[in-house]
Amino acid sequence: MEYKHGGDIYTNEGMLDFSVNVNPFGASESVKTAARESVEFISDYPDSYCRKLRSALAEKLQQEMDEGCERQTIEEMLVFGNGAADLIYALVLAEKPRKAVLTVPSFLEYEQALQTVDCQIRYHKLEKKRWFRLQEDYLQELTPDVDLIFLCSPDNPSGQVIERGLLEQILKKCEQNHIRMVLDECFYEFLEKPQKAAFARTAAKHPQLFLIRAFTKMHAMPGLRLGYGICADRKLTERMAHIRQPWSVSVVAQAAGLAALQEEERTKAIREKLAAERSFLENGLRAAEIEYIPSEANYILLKSPVDLYEKLKKYHILIRDCSNYRGLEKGYYRIAVRKREENEYLLQALITIQSYRSQAKCPMKEEKTWD
Repeated sequence: MEYKHGGDIYTNEGMLDFSVNVNPFGASESVKTAARESVEFISDYPDSYCRKLRSALAEKLQQEMDEGCERQTIEEMLVFGNGAADLIYALVLAEKPRKAVLTVPSFLEYEQALQTVDCQIRYHKLEKKRWFRLQEDYLQELTPDVDLIFLCSPDNPSGQVIERGLLEQILKKCEQNHIRMVLDECFYEFLEKPQKAAFARTAAKHPQLFLIRAFTKMHAMPGLRLGYGICADRKLTERMAHIRQPWSVSVVAQAAGLAALQEEERTKAIREKLAAERSFLENGLRAAEIEYIPSEANYILLKSPVDLYEKLKKYHILIRDCSNYRGLEKGYYRIAVRKREENEYLLQALITIQSYRSQAKCPMKEEKTWD
């Protein structure tokens, strides 16, 4: 089976991985400790209802919700899965949409999930000249014959945020036409003001909306797989529960998720560090005359006539070749925002590659490999 995502460090062993957009500082010590200690309980089946995690997450989400939204109400809106991808497939299987609208380029998993139920897909192409940011013309796609839409904010791979006013218009039209609106917010924690951009505030009042989030990215635990959905449509979440196996979230993942919810100060600090590093990378790309899309997330989309994927492998750097994204051709690449030393090494490699291409006579810095 062809591997279509970033993070393939098993095929590309020993590479410095810029292909996967996960917090480069890794999981916190408290998360790793919680995961280690939970191994004592792996002889027990996991709590299929995720009671402790559900309660703790609902308490945290109260800060985002409308005032007066009770914790019990929020608890009933939550559904947990083996990562966000698990929820995407479960949602599609529960809804069995006949027609859906997808923006392109965007996350591959939406299309793959829809194909499992033979759903007819209509593609809405985002324009490069607008940095692949969703515009109001998208509203024309929301016709009564559509059953479901997937949106992503910040979008992957462009890092663009959908304006709140536009999201509200989309939701209103989805409700009028009985369209399920699925909004993927897996990267919202990397935004400068995540609470302002997040769309959960009125979720309790809009059962047509399904929000998808994950612990994977900010809390750097993709190996444990933990995602969650927020939806006020109890009939949908019950259908999802019936079509999924009951122990999709392991004992270890639940324990790690509980610990991650206590990491607000660390999350804030990492958000600020990565914002500074993104600015550093974008300044470096601009100086090196490499075309890129200004991002609001922890990754940047590049465009180059040079095969950067293969060229950077010679420096033991792995980036995401985005040519398999629908709507993008060969020459688009995504890089993650990592730590300063790693970002400096990537930029130096890119500058060296650019200098070979332009046959510049500037002095070359000594090449090194990452170890």
